[in-house]
Amino acid sequence: MDNAIISDEFKEIERKVAKLIAVCKEHAATNLELKNKINGLEEELLGKIEAGKSYAQEKALIRSKIDSLLVKLEEIIEV
Repeated sequence: MDNAIISDEFKEIERKVAKLIAVCKEHAATNLELKNKINGLEEELLGKIEAGKSYAQEKALIRSKIDSLLVKLEEIIEV
């Protein structure tokens, strides 16, 4: 092999390596975007879970107060 052929092959290898590096950078950027989206969705989910817990607690408190009022009404009716 002469030097021109070897030089051309190295240039081709360098071109392919540069292309591979570009693809890796694109994937890294996409990966970062997806990680950020996952974090956002996890935060949103935690917020909804907390809202659901708060709603359930409020519902239980209202149910308790209604039951208490019903007991008082029954006591008044029985008297």
